[in-house]
Amino acid sequence: MKIDLHLHSKASKRPTQWVLQKIGAPESFSQPQDQYRYTRRLGMHAMTLTDHNTIDGVAEIAHLPGVFVSEEVTTYFPHDGAKLHVVVYDINQEIHNELQKVRANVYDLVDYLFANNLIHVLAHPFYSPNDRLSVENVERMCLLFKVWELNGARAQESMDAVRTVVSGLTPELLDKLANKHDLTPSHDKPWIKGLTGGSDDHSSLNIARCYTEVPGVNNYKEFLRGVWNRDSIPRGHGSSPRTLAHNLYGIAYQFFKDRLNFERYAGKDVLIRFLNNMLCPETEHHNELLFKLYSFMGRSFAKESGLKKVIHRECTKSIQADPDLTAFIKKHHGDDLTQAEEERWFRFVSMVSNKVLLHFGNKLFDNLAGVNVFSLFDSIGSAVTQYGLLAPYFVSFGLFGRDKPMIRRIVNRFAPESEAAAGYKTKVAHFTDTFYEVNGVARTLSRQADVADKTGLDLTIITCCPGRKRQKTNVVNFEPVTSFTLPEYPQQKIIIPPFLELLDYVYESGFTTIHSATPGPMGLAALAIARVLNLPISGTYHTAIPQYASYLTGDESVEEMVWRYTLWYYDNMGKVYVPSSDTASELVQKGISPEKLKNYPRGIDLEAFNPAHRNGFYRRTASLDDATPKLLYVGRVSREKNLSVLAEAFKALHQSYPDLHLVIVGDGPFRKEMQRDLKRYPVSFTGYLEGDELSQAYASADIFVFPSSTDTFGNVILEAQASGLPVVVTDSGGPRENMVHGLTGLVVPGKDPGALSQALAGLLDSPKKRADMGIAARGYMEDRSFEAAFKEHFQMYAADEAASYGFK
Repeated sequence: MKIDLHLHSKASKRPTQWVLQKIGAPESFSQPQDQYRYTRRLGMHAMTLTDHNTIDGVAEIAHLPGVFVSEEVTTYFPHDGAKLHVVVYDINQEIHNELQKVRANVYDLVDYLFANNLIHVLAHPFYSPNDRLSVENVERMCLLFKVWELNGARAQESMDAVRTVVSGLTPELLDKLANKHDLTPSHDKPWIKGLTGGSDDHSSLNIARCYTEVPGVNNYKEFLRGVWNRDSIPRGHGSSPRTLAHNLYGIAYQFFKDRLNFERYAGKDVLIRFLNNMLCPETEHHNELLFKLYSFMGRSFAKESGLKKVIHRECTKSIQADPDLTAFIKKHHGDDLTQAEEERWFRFVSMVSNKVLLHFGNKLFDNLAGVNVFSLFDSIGSAVTQYGLLAPYFVSFGLFGRDKPMIRRIVNRFAPESEAAAGYKTKVAHFTDTFYEVNGVARTLSRQADVADKTGLDLTIITCCPGRKRQKTNVVNFEPVTSFTLPEYPQQKIIIPPFLELLDYVYESGFTTIHSATPGPMGLAALAIARVLNLPISGTYHTAIPQYASYLTGDESVEEMVWRYTLWYYDNMGKVYVPSSDTASELVQKGISPEKLKNYPRGIDLEAFNPAHRNGFYRRTASLDDATPKLLYVGRVSREKNLSVLAEAFKALHQSYPDLHLVIVGDGPFRKEMQRDLKRYPVSFTGYLEGDELSQAYASADIFVFPSSTDTFGNVILEAQASGLPVVVTDSGGPRENMVHGLTGLVVPGKDPGALSQALAGLLDSPKKRADMGIAARGYMEDRSFEAAFKEHFQMYAADEAASYGFK
């Protein structure tokens, strides 16, 4: 015999009620009579409705065969107010009245239930309706409740955790818990739990998703006795945020359909027909000829203006352009709304929302023409406020994400050696706005992906770039909704990522922590996803964005504005990893709490960058004699790197050292201007180099110079020293912390061409000093391998994650 033991007719004080009120649907309005017929068609042999603290809904069908009256009772632990839901079966009005009197205290409620032989089940044990559930309360629940529910409205992970915990209970453990909490078990053999299944369905879209079976019984009375004797078998499977969101959309649509009489449009509008089939448990059939007629008529429907018109137009276009969605309109979905329908609905909403965002993004950037681009973030924020059609998904992912930390704590407490606990290893989602571009951040991330893959560390790089195929197993690229070019920096684009797809991917992949490499749109998405899913998030500050903004625009007010955004962003991180003490001090001075900041290790590929690669590279590529002294710069060729200072210093040096050759490795917006400025001087611009060519370019040079005073780290400083070159850096930023002045190179005042040329002249005049510094530089780097540094950094992620979950 099969029964769905947890089915609602009304929305009464459920956790999502406030959301439904915001979208205009304060209650589910599913008719109990319709649900009764529906459950019978699904093969259920009897029926009950378990509304919150009321029996009014089930009373409407109590006269029908096989219906028994039940109720979901809200109760509380008196010491902390943690809320529980207890489903009580086969009751009457008098018992309901008594339940309302005692339900304020869970101990009084349990005493009453056992004293009156009332069959009851602890609903969704690891879901906390008011966020006050604790591991200690779960310990008390083990002593109080004989039968626990596997709840079809919760994640499969939650259902599996319930099975894991109850299967691991022992008499010894229950004795310890009874002594710990000074609480006598309410029933015999409390280490043996019965299990039931119930859909917890509020919308009539997921009835019997999870249900209970008791073999060999003939009526619901025998069935309930089987439940109480712990003979019941839960069937079915859990839900996902897609399921709950589909339900929320269904509740809202059904509400508005009745209130606004949508049926009058059902024969005229493609969208209404699609919504009827997707969001209502039953719809009427329409034939192919009528469908074509409705599609034609739908072109003239919906006279709304603004956002409503855009949404209606994009919805209709999306349906008509997709054969799968079109086919779904032409036929009724039948009696089984499966996971395929949830996925179809998710795909539809995501597709439409992306088109709406594209519409407003294009409009936004059209309006920004000629306006300073760094106002972009505020403008996008105002546009996104109109993006309310995604609210049910945000709420659903939030509710499911909220459960995960508690489930993890419970499993860690009751079954630390279980397979489920072993599955909670650190899994990092590393968001970045830059991966395929040519810069130090992208190179470092690519190398981290390689090392993670080699060493088995669970790191996934998540980025967003148009037209890029997957090249690494642990790098995931999403196609942007759209992208825009920065007027002040044409080589840099602002992308708009598909947020709903990112959110779904992070949830489904089971990441345990999020890290943001950059504070651009992907970084903002990372922060929003971390908040929605209740995941710990950290960020790396490795680019002096405010200073770069000032360089690019020549406007100090822009720098101040970008500082405000940057500080807001990193202040929302749990931890901020910084590459140098200089960077940490700057952030503290700007207002970031020092407790948030952590210096993280940086390493280098000691095989790739090695003096052994010195092989006459420039003789082949630039026709330079090996004896010609070569001054090398590697990095982005952009104004903020102070390359104009290097150009002035080189011009001065050329007068005394006419054989000195300057080599610029890299590319960027300042390259053409720098080439024009130095066209009469011995300078080579190689463009971007990588692999063996880059290694040889380093090792075959004589001195490395890095004039930037804004870099937070300067990975090229490590590469040059590992290649056996003395380095010359400025006294501002992070590079000076990654060399030893006077031993592996020299530190000079920033933005001072005279000081830079003087320091370089000293090295040119003393070949022995230059050689000694090169040897010392290589020795200084010997213990800074990239792999060791990355493993140490990954362990920092794991430690911060454990602290956020309250683990030691």
